[in-house]
Amino acid sequence: MNRNHGLLSLLLMALSVSAYAGDIGFPAPAWVTLKQEARVVAFPAGDVWEGGPAMLYDAVTPDGSTLVATSPKTGRLFVFSTATGKVIATVRTGKAPKGVKITPDGREAWVSNEAGNEIAIVDLSSFRVVGKIATDEKPHNVRFSKDGKTAYVTLQGGAGIGVIDTAKRKLTRVIPVPGITGPHNIDLSPDGRTAWVRDFVSSVAVVDLDRGEVKKVIKVGGGHAGIDVLPNGRYVVTGAIGDVKVSIIDPQRMEVVKEVEVGPGPHGVRASADSRWIYVTVTGANKVVVIDAQKLEIAREIPVGKFPFWAAVVGNV
Repeated sequence: MNRNHGLLSLLLMALSVSAYAGDIGFPAPAWVTLKQEARVVAFPAGDVWEGGPAMLYDAVTPDGSTLVATSPKTGRLFVFSTATGKVIATVRTGKAPKGVKITPDGREAWVSNEAGNEIAIVDLSSFRVVGKIATDEKPHNVRFSKDGKTAYVTLQGGAGIGVIDTAKRKLTRVIPVPGITGPHNIDLSPDGRTAWVRDFVSSVAVVDLDRGEVKKVIKVGGGHAGIDVLPNGRYVVTGAIGDVKVSIIDPQRMEVVKEVEVGPGPHGVRASADSRWIYVTVTGANKVVVIDAQKLEIAREIPVGKFPFWAAVVGNV
């Protein structure tokens, strides 16, 4: 009875996703992890892929052929073929892997082993860990410069932003980020000179990377979340897992210009590569909300499985 009920629930979820998913709002493929269901939803088709325990952060290669997702419970990185939706490899990376980013050349996945205070480097051709970089306490997520020469990692233990020379594979300095609590997620301005850092509580820090200084701290919704600078640089968007709203920030004015109520627990935020749509994973309502980035209004809501956590989008790292 329980097994049949589970199969029926999965079928209904797939049908509901397919009914809402379409070309509108998805000019390119996107993938959302389902933390409590060990699955990934592939848009726009709405296909549901089997993954591993507690699928958390995900990232896609620049050519869109390979998706990776972290599983903190197992200490592994799951590697999917986007052509088949199947797991083609699992790689043991270390203790509590959280954030994952793929290098601009698509060759490596950098995994933040939060409990191990290190970054694990996974070769995506051999599916092996080929290096580890020691960091300060609790590295959470990485963002690469466009040329791939520098990686910036949030150090949730409180130190700030770690700066890594990717050729030397070494942490070269730490930029303090006073005024926020626990640097959580990070994105960069299109010119790579400004970091936008979302903390664990209710703030976003704007950091001048050349000077190594905080320019401003902006109050947003409560709780931690993802953060995304739209590829065209028009807005910076962040969620709030302890709240019901997404904050839209004007990067020139460095202030919130719109709050969009999406439901309880918005966490992952990611824009389409053309900056037309913003995808929000709403953890407490088991849905993905698509925001029209021109009108700054909800365009559609898509029911998914339990605890949608993060979104990966082709063309927007």
